[in-house]
Parts: sequence; C-alpha cells; structure tokens
Amino acid sequence: MLIVENLARSFGVTKAVDDLSFSVQPGEIFALLGPNGAGKTTTIRMILGMIKPDKGKITFNGHPVAFGDVEYKADIGYVPETSHLYENLRGEEYIKFIGNLYHLDPDRVMQTATQMMALLELNPNGSQIIREYSKGMRQKLMIITAILHNPSMIILDEPFSGLDANTVSVLKEFLRAETRHGKAVVFCSHVLDVVERLVDCMLVMKNGHALAKGTPSEIMKQANAQTLDQAFSFLTGAKNITERADQNARIINSQSDRAANE
Repeated sequence: MLIVENLARSFGVTKAVDDLSFSVQPGEIFALLGPNGAGKTTTIRMILGMIKPDKGKITFNGHPVAFGDVEYKADIGYVPETSHLYENLRGEEYIKFIGNLYHLDPDRVMQTATQMMALLELNPNGSQIIREYSKGMRQKLMIITAILHNPSMIILDEPFSGLDANTVSVLKEFLRAETRHGKAVVFCSHVLDVVERLVDCMLVMKNGHALAKGTPSEIMKQANAQTLDQAFSFLTGAKNITERADQNARIINSQSDRAANE
C-alpha cells in the first residue's frame, strides 16, 4: 500500500530525514518511533505531500506520489500532533464542514460521526463551541473527522495525546478492527507500552536515520532487551537512565533541604 524509498529532507544544514526506506502493507499497523527530533513528523508530512522531499520516492497504492498531488490524499485520513480546528464552530458544524470538503452525503456523515462519538464518548453540550473543548475532546474530534471518508490508510501523529485510559483502549480496538477490513494504520507515539501491544511492525529512528525495523519482539531481540522501553533506550543511546534520574533527584532534594535550613 505504502512504499517509501531513500527518502531525504534537510532544513539548512540539518538532515531531518536521511535515506529512509520502509513499507506498510494493507491490514498492517505500523509505528514510527524515535526521540524528539528523530524525523518522524517530517516523514509523515512528506508522505502527505505537505513537505517536498529533497530526494527519494513515495508510492501509494501502486502510484508514485509527486509533491503537489492531491487526488491520493482523498484515500488517507490524518490526525496531526497539534489540533488545527475552527474553534468558533460547534462540533457538529465542524463535522459537517469536513464532510462537505470530501463531498460526502450529509446523512452518511452524521451517521458515521454519531457512531464514532458514542464509541469515543465525545458528548459535548449542543451549544458548546470547539474553543471550549478540552484537549481530549479536541483529539476525539480530530480522530472522528479523519475517518469520515472511510480512507484506506489512516495516519496518526501522537494519537493518544490527551486521551483517558478507556478511550485509548477503545481507539486501539477500533484501529485493529480497521486493519481487519484491509486498511493500513501508520502512527507515531511515545507511549511504548501501547505500541508494544498494538503494532505489527515498527521502525525506530534517530537523527533521520533508521536504527532498527521489525516486530516488537524482533526489536527487543536485536537490542537484547526484555521490554520495548529498554530496547528503545538502548537503540537511541539513552544510557544510565535510572542512575541519572536518581542523581538529579538527590541534588534537587539536597538543595531544597539546604534552603529550608538557611
């Protein structure tokens, strides 16, 4: 469904993505993992045609994607990391607006939206505008509008941000159900315990490079680790985390004790 080959993008002298290749198959949940600044969001934005690659090739459903193409985007649902919503609209008005952009039947839009609002427990006051929504409510609204047009691939950047534990569980089950219908899911997340239980395949990145690719168990085996957290830390070069955290906690507490005694 999605093939990324030798993708690269620089911003000035900084290489955000450097010779990155991977593929995502129908029915697969694929995760891009990495510390902040690894190049995950830049990669997603190139796939979506929001940023022009310096080099490389992207193929979606057998068709090469060129920067500026728009037709293929109608078959992709996207949930960005940061919400960009029309805050003066009510939730229902925003849903109808997105449905109009995709030229969808209004009745179908509201039927889908109503089902998803019930599933995700999004129950705004009828007169409540989006500006008054909590972070979690905004996130749920973005997820709902991303799947209104029944896309074959769903791309989510930090989809669990702001969601309570129950909604995270429901969203995981929904994404897995979508793959059983042949759809592909691509997402970035720092919630590694969720990633470990959800994904079929993952790519670990740092400084724009691919460090490792495979199933969670394969990644842990490559890093000789017992958990995905340990594997991630090992692969991305985060060393002595517990020791450094404990040392800093001792310093902070000793400073507070000295200040209290002065």
